[in-house]
Amino acid sequence: MGNDIQTDGAEYLAKSLTTNSALRSLRLTGNKIGNHGAMHFARMLQVNTTLQELDLADSDLETQSVIAFAIVLNNNKSLRSVNISRPLLFSHMDEAAVHLSGMLQVNQSLRELHLGKMDLTDSGVERLTEALRTNYSLKYLDLRCNHVTRDGARCLAEVLKNNGTLEILDLASNRIEDDGALYLSQAIALPTCNLKALSLPSNNIATAGLVSLSRAMQANSTLSHIYIWGNRLEEPVCQVFSDLLSSGRLSPERTDVCAYEVEGRVCLAEVFHGLRRHYYWTPSYGQNGDPASNAALALTNTATVTTSQPL
Repeated sequence: MGNDIQTDGAEYLAKSLTTNSALRSLRLTGNKIGNHGAMHFARMLQVNTTLQELDLADSDLETQSVIAFAIVLNNNKSLRSVNISRPLLFSHMDEAAVHLSGMLQVNQSLRELHLGKMDLTDSGVERLTEALRTNYSLKYLDLRCNHVTRDGARCLAEVLKNNGTLEILDLASNRIEDDGALYLSQAIALPTCNLKALSLPSNNIATAGLVSLSRAMQANSTLSHIYIWGNRLEEPVCQVFSDLLSSGRLSPERTDVCAYEVEGRVCLAEVFHGLRRHYYWTPSYGQNGDPASNAALALTNTATVTTSQPL
């Protein structure tokens, strides 16, 4: 990661992986391999049947290479986790979402799909959810830092009502607001929902939405991790999440807030927990490798492969 590897270096690595039968995880985050470099990896995935995790976040991918990955994954059955976050897309037509949706209708082996910072809108999320209604392999969907509003949240809620496979949903830094949180709460409260972790920091959610989420947690014991910092944490919200923590329904290690009291009023403070807070760097304070800051690793099958087996 972050080694100034560019197109030529990507080509060398991709060519070596066409004959390599040992490497399971490759993280090239922050190397500006660009569109042409990514195309080399797309071609490699047509041949390689060993690689299980590929992370090309922040690598300056473009629309052509994102679509190429979607097409290749129609046939690749070995890859379990793909991260193509923060590509350089110059269109607001959600072309990438269209192709990724088609891939999810066919691919039944992918476990994680990371699509952060892709300028996805509600229409793009709607296309993805159309595929997720019939996809029974994807467990982790990362849509952080996009343009998802209440309409996109409503589409995702419909998936949670009918698809019991999805376990982790990351919607951090979108704008689903109270209405979007209410849609998700209604889905979570149903016994058919198997969601284990929900990340919603910085979504402009206020009292109605956050209180409904706390009630949904009481109704469905499956949801164990919830992250809410950066929303409008008014007094009723502070009280209900303090009650969740004090009752033991919500573990302090499985949320990004902690409760404290000032002059008889309950308040919430931020703690540095999350799904992937320490995934790319060492924290400036606190425990390095704290499981509470990388909760997704303990919740996914991919984590078992990439952390317990030597590469």
